[in-house]
Amino acid sequence: MKVLAADGISPKGIELLQKEFEVVVKDKLPAEELLEIIPDFDALIVRSASKVTAEVIARATKLKIIGRAGVGVDNIDIPAATAKGIIVINSPGGNTIAATEHTMAMMLAMSRNIPIANETMHKGEWNRKKYVGVELRGKTLGVIGMGRIGSGVAKRAMAFDMNVIAYDPYINEERAQALGVKVATFDEVIENADFITVHMPLTKDTKGMIAMDQMKKMKKGVRLINCARGGIIDEADLAEALKQGIVTAAAIDVYTSEPPAEKGNPLLTAPNIVLTPHLGASTVEAQIGVSVDVAKGIIAALHGEPVATAVNMAPVSPQVMRVIAPYLTLAERLGGTVVGLAEGPIEKVEVTYNGEITEVNTGLLTTAVIKGILNPVMENEVNYVNAPGLAKERGIKVSERKEKEAEADNFTNLITVTVQAGGRELSVQGTLFGKKGRIVRINNFRVDVDPHARILVCPHINRPGVIGTVGTLLGGNGVNISAMQVGTTEEEGKNLMVLTVDNDIPPALLETVKALDGIFDAKLVNFYAI
Repeated sequence: MKVLAADGISPKGIELLQKEFEVVVKDKLPAEELLEIIPDFDALIVRSASKVTAEVIARATKLKIIGRAGVGVDNIDIPAATAKGIIVINSPGGNTIAATEHTMAMMLAMSRNIPIANETMHKGEWNRKKYVGVELRGKTLGVIGMGRIGSGVAKRAMAFDMNVIAYDPYINEERAQALGVKVATFDEVIENADFITVHMPLTKDTKGMIAMDQMKKMKKGVRLINCARGGIIDEADLAEALKQGIVTAAAIDVYTSEPPAEKGNPLLTAPNIVLTPHLGASTVEAQIGVSVDVAKGIIAALHGEPVATAVNMAPVSPQVMRVIAPYLTLAERLGGTVVGLAEGPIEKVEVTYNGEITEVNTGLLTTAVIKGILNPVMENEVNYVNAPGLAKERGIKVSERKEKEAEADNFTNLITVTVQAGGRELSVQGTLFGKKGRIVRINNFRVDVDPHARILVCPHINRPGVIGTVGTLLGGNGVNISAMQVGTTEEEGKNLMVLTVDNDIPPALLETVKALDGIFDAKLVNFYAI
């Protein structure tokens, strides 16, 4: 597989990728060249310079994952990627400290007039009285957005003896108390803070959320900081507010268009403003951190594993991932098994969880089941991003149910996949024995089967010689049986033979097995064919 690394990715991340794949490095990649070469690549890793547009994605015939070495993903057309089943990942924690510290640096530089004082000193001037600043101590800091960076800024501001009020639509009182901040409405932050720093993503709701109307409501002497995304603070309005003295000072690291000089940004000529060229994540440590994070995500994705930092699927916390990760392969194999045994198209899927696993979000496990169901029947690859949408397109109704109590077999945890197909109901159950997944029930038959690459399932009459006849037939045709299970049920006279086999079984041989006396049916679940 081939990986394209653009925009000056740290060598540490490149080295990780090179151990697994062929990597092409293009530190400066014009848009025209990206369009031309993208069809050759399975993965793309970028920073903020490259724009991964819908046109790029349309031409990316092999692309499976796009990695953004940083937090913001507004240079990637996520809806277009999702529609094509391409995973988009970022590094939400890799540059947290760098961006947090840069925000504090900007706040201090602005409050003490450090940039202009430094500039005039180099000109031979001595202006102590002209550049008198203000202290942070005792001032109120308004933090808009209490994610990793916003929370980090709040923590450091309190070390400067600042009072912190915070607006975030998703923060609750318990979390705020743990951080030591006071929850406020957006208007309360705007009207009461001496310093205001924004740490929100750029969306249709946050674009221009601080404009002239909001600035006019702010306290006299207010100072604004934006090290998040360009456009959250309206640039034209901020420039005018600085000229009129409505806003005393500002410190800006991000812009609606970068570099800002290309579009004649009004902030470049505004007074009392500290400007830096998007340096929030520009530390040696951060660049290594984000590149390594994204490289690991790309490696996992290209090996068919889920990535917790995917932005176009439901996020999974590290704590939840630790619980569900051992079950992911089992869940997918249960889905593959049930579709291999079904007769006719699957119309409905219900995934039931029993035991301790019900205490965490099992949505990704349900997606793994759907992935296992669809992979054998879809022409294109099914992954954790496109599986739910593909199921919906095919009219498959998916639901999940949780029951804390373990079932009668007393398994600590149990996953049951039940489907409606061809007018009949079919179910399989699985659990973990240690770290190994096992299929423990097929319909009403109790079994203990390794979810092997090839499983031959034969319901049969319970009488001597039937199993031996099947074994002899397979052996005579060069098919080795690596393990065998006989499942029993309360239904008298009927058992279930489950064979794991090392070789493929041709369709003609499978039909011969079905025709044997005492065999009711024969189904091959072949994961090598997926």
